[in-house]
Amino acid sequence: MKRFSVDKLSEKVTRRLANQTSRRSVLSKLGALLVAAPVFPLLPVQRARAADDKITETDFSRAAQTSDDTACNYWRYCGSDGYMCSCCGGSVNSCPPGSQPSPTSWIGTCINPDDGRSYLIAYRDCCGSSACGQCFCEGTDRAMPIYRPQANNHIIWCFGTSSMEYHCSMSVLVGAAE
Repeated sequence: MKRFSVDKLSEKVTRRLANQTSRRSVLSKLGALLVAAPVFPLLPVQRARAADDKITETDFSRAAQTSDDTACNYWRYCGSDGYMCSCCGGSVNSCPPGSQPSPTSWIGTCINPDDGRSYLIAYRDCCGSSACGQCFCEGTDRAMPIYRPQANNHIIWCFGTSSMEYHCSMSVLVGAAE
């Protein structure tokens, strides 16, 4: 009675594979696989699936409101950091007198609780006066680390103004994020 041997079977399979393929063909197929692998996330199937995904609600968006722009839970302040201009003589989209808006900004995506849609918000610092000192709010929804400065709220964004002195921050609605 012949016994089945795993060693003999693996040797037979390995020898057959070695006889039918060359080292170059194996290396070329392995190289093609390594080159093609990063492309798979870019396929249309992935983009279609990503378009169907909604931005998930956060603790901030569940408690957000749309009536009082001097409260820290005002829906546009989800990614803010600093004193809100609406408490300092300005509004959510204008600087108070005596300060000037920075031409640079950081961005965030906030959910409006009235319609449940996501909106792109540009947070722009008003500069040139001493800090307002009223309505300090720190929204950290989807905040990014310092190495992603376009979405980091801990930077003083007074670049391009006559003074780097921070006064307050406004939350300008750019448009729908969808």
